Amino acid sequence: MKRKKPSPQQKAAQRNAMRRAVKYLARHRTEALLPYVFLLIATLAQLAVPRMVSNMIDTITGGVVANLMLEQLPKMPAAISRMVLPQLLDFLKLPTNWSIDQLLAHFTQTQADAPRALWQAVGAIVVFAALRGVFAFLQAFWAEKNSQHVAYDLRNDLYAKIQRLSFSYHDRNQTGQLMVRATDDVEKVRLFIGQGLLQLVGAIILLSGTLIILFTTNAALALYTLWILPVALILFLFFGSIIQPLFTKVQQKLSKLNTILQENLAGIKVIKAFAREKTEQAKFERAADDLMNQQLVIARVFTFLFPVIFLIANLGQATTLYFGGRQIIGGTLTLGEWQEFSLYLVYLFMPVAQFGMIITQFGQASASATRIFEILDAKNDVTDKPDAIELPPIAGRVVFENVSFRYFESGDPVLQDVSFETNAGETVALLGATGSGKTTIINLIPRFYDPTAGRITIDGYDLRDVTLDSLRRQIGVVLQETTLFSGSIRENIAFGKPDATLDDVIAAAKAAAAHEFIESFPDGYETRVGERGATLSGGQKQRIAIARALLLNPKVLILDEATSSVDLTTEAKIQRALNRLMEGRTSFVIAQRISTVMNADQILVLDRGRIAARGTHAELMENSPIYAEIYHSQLVEDAPDSMNNE
Repeated sequence: MKRKKPSPQQKAAQRNAMRRAVKYLARHRTEALLPYVFLLIATLAQLAVPRMVSNMIDTITGGVVANLMLEQLPKMPAAISRMVLPQLLDFLKLPTNWSIDQLLAHFTQTQADAPRALWQAVGAIVVFAALRGVFAFLQAFWAEKNSQHVAYDLRNDLYAKIQRLSFSYHDRNQTGQLMVRATDDVEKVRLFIGQGLLQLVGAIILLSGTLIILFTTNAALALYTLWILPVALILFLFFGSIIQPLFTKVQQKLSKLNTILQENLAGIKVIKAFAREKTEQAKFERAADDLMNQQLVIARVFTFLFPVIFLIANLGQATTLYFGGRQIIGGTLTLGEWQEFSLYLVYLFMPVAQFGMIITQFGQASASATRIFEILDAKNDVTDKPDAIELPPIAGRVVFENVSFRYFESGDPVLQDVSFETNAGETVALLGATGSGKTTIINLIPRFYDPTAGRITIDGYDLRDVTLDSLRRQIGVVLQETTLFSGSIRENIAFGKPDATLDDVIAAAKAAAAHEFIESFPDGYETRVGERGATLSGGQKQRIAIARALLLNPKVLILDEATSSVDLTTEAKIQRALNRLMEGRTSFVIAQRISTVMNADQILVLDRGRIAARGTHAELMENSPIYAEIYHSQLVEDAPDSMNNE
């Protein structure tokens, strides 16, 4: 399958992603600069060590030469000493007009000074090594601290954005992918900012300092050995262009694997009920194989890169050995200077070798940053207008004016020219076949979606002219899919009103016919529920969800098949409570059974996204064939239940 080439916009986004991630460091100002100050001091201390080593070696060799000369020169005949003297002075780079006595005095002084100079060189090496160690620790600590701050900010921004994104975004994106971006992708960006970026700056400082020292101490030898830099640069640029798309594919395959895992854990009961364990295991293994194969592709690239890096480094070292050796033979380079140059050359190779690891981290982080900012830059279909106002306390008059809606601005409309109005305090029942648009209508009222055409008002306020928070605070919702959160039953009921008293929570639970079963638990309202309320039955979860909505005391109440998961006896209890609680509230009810909404002030019969009929139960029985058909069919379905209950 041919891989689709990224568009110019996508390439620009990839280039800017890491730049934007690094800008998160600017939020911490002074703290963000500290590791780089410490890095500079540690690197300068590191650069001083080879010079100390050179001084130590030259001190040792000078002492050895002094001992040899003091032993041999007095034994030579005077004539031979005078003949050797000019060449010896020239080789030792001493004044050519010195006498034998001056030379012997120089060797005597060198011999006497050698132990002290040696201790000074060793002491200097220890001091600079200690400085480097201290500041390297401070650099690593502050870099890690700053990277954790960046990860903290990124995760919070991601979570806040995911929370604000409209339902349409979540309809198009899988939960597992969002989880990977908020965890693994953020961690890869953090690692680069905490390690890779610091290593990059450190490599540049070390490389620049080393080049300056090499050219100021021995420019000829430096020119012989620096051919490795352009070769390495070309290699890394080529490698970087290959590796980044590969890391992007790794993250995509990791997201796919995580999505399968998340879906299987969420649906483990269904998998076991249908004995699909082996099939799902095979699906997971295929996704795991795809991820492993992609990682092996990257591993193959690295197995080529690192041997090439070491080959270049060894060739550079061989060049230094050859040309440095010739200078030593020619007398233009001392052993100490040659060792100093060799150590600085190691400092030159170290950044070159580090670039391989840095490019790896950058490739991973860049791919992850691109995926993170895809979320942060995602367009939200439902937002507050710049001039949106706070919705004042409402009475609850809801009006739909020629409302049409389609998902993702494509396909067939789910709603077409729907118009109706509801006076404050009325109960509106929505009936119709699956896909007729019932759920869509109730999703539009709290602005989970915005209509494609037309408008919706509450007490005369267009929903798009008021803030989302002020709108949703006055609407109580019980969705068809009940979601509870890990915690106590009390915390779940008070989810929308955390400051509610226990008496308030109990009153809401009693109204939802939940108090009795809650009190039957040993810990009562402090009973912990499992993940998504797994320790409760469907009916119990539904009643807690109803209590959660009722605690808000909303003026508009939305019940999406709120009694669908309970038996007839419990349904009757809940329905009686709801009938009392819906008094004085504008209520929109989707029910499976007509018997639960026969007393509604207005019943809307939906068919293929349009209102096929409206009116009270009596009016619809007389004027709507569709409603009458639904009613009679349910009478037939309920008859066996009635007989069984007798």
